[in-house]
Amino acid sequence: MDTSAPNPAAPRKTLVFVVTEDWFFASHFLPMARAAVAMGLSVAVVTRVRDHRAVIEATGARVVPLEAERSSLNPMAAGYAAGQLAGILKALNADIVHCIALRAILIGGTAAAMAGIPARVYALTGLGLLGARADATGRLARVALRGLIRGPLASNRTRFLFENPDDARALGLDPAETGVTIVGGAGVDPGAFSPLPLPPSPPLRVALVARMLWSKGVDTAVEAVRRARADGAAVELSLYGAPDPSNRRAIPEATLRDWSRDGVTWHGATTDVAGAYARHHVACLPSRGGEGLPRTLLEAAACGRALLTTDVPGCRALVRDGIEGLVVPPDDPAALANALERLAADPGLVARMGAAARVRIEAGGFTEEAVTRAVCAVYRELTQ
Repeated sequence: MDTSAPNPAAPRKTLVFVVTEDWFFASHFLPMARAAVAMGLSVAVVTRVRDHRAVIEATGARVVPLEAERSSLNPMAAGYAAGQLAGILKALNADIVHCIALRAILIGGTAAAMAGIPARVYALTGLGLLGARADATGRLARVALRGLIRGPLASNRTRFLFENPDDARALGLDPAETGVTIVGGAGVDPGAFSPLPLPPSPPLRVALVARMLWSKGVDTAVEAVRRARADGAAVELSLYGAPDPSNRRAIPEATLRDWSRDGVTWHGATTDVAGAYARHHVACLPSRGGEGLPRTLLEAAACGRALLTTDVPGCRALVRDGIEGLVVPPDDPAALANALERLAADPGLVARMGAAARVRIEAGGFTEEAVTRAVCAVYRELTQ
């Protein structure tokens, strides 16, 4: 990869990532940190440190702790965190502040403004509930967010990274305009997630690999499988993931255990996502919305698995209905059941969609290399 390192005689520029949780940076953005270090940038990651300091530091980045609860809606707490962060940015002599996800953008953007750092990268990894809600409250919240991010938190050297074009439009930005870059999520390593032969069928084995949150539509998948089985389809669903205790939308563990019957099995979290997909034919994510570009779908596609998802931003940016998989309306277990029955009845279609999904990853800009190349181009522009 050409990271175009700057002149070694010139002073090193400092790039500071701001992200609320160390696990989130470790699971998605390590390649970005490595690429920035390879460019010759001095890199720091400001985050709430728990268990992932060592793996982040292995990229060559420095880790700086900042306690900022991502679940807190208290504006005073957010303001206090922004003040702390402004002091950290000044101490680090930050040249570029790269804020990852909505809360980090609000806190990090405020801190960058307070510290007088105009070069800012705002990476929106999904709008969460703000994007999923279609009512007046959701619309007003998006208008307010648009006013903040494009108003007091913006500068003439602010650049935006979006994982799907819908989120850019939701904030009143044209995906094609200067200063806006659409990237393939965090990207996926096609070498680490490679296609393996499909397991025997029937039954159709379906995997849902995600945090166990109501917003992921896990309950919709469970109900759809039960309906498909009641109609005589040989379908089995495996749930891989843990409840997120700091997320208000977490599904109780008791509920997950209760679901584990009649063709549904909750396995808990897994560290072998590629292995999980190797044992299944289809990856399912019936999200209710708010996604950026779900990593689980990227990984499943790289593994050559057919994709079954919903018509919401992020999911539909990757999956084209009838090509890489099937796309159904959100919150519609009947439509999802019909899609499962269609796939269960046509193993050839499942295989063709899985092969198309792998091609989509390799040719569609969804690899780690493609994403880091695009992000490094933004860094180069801001360091000129």
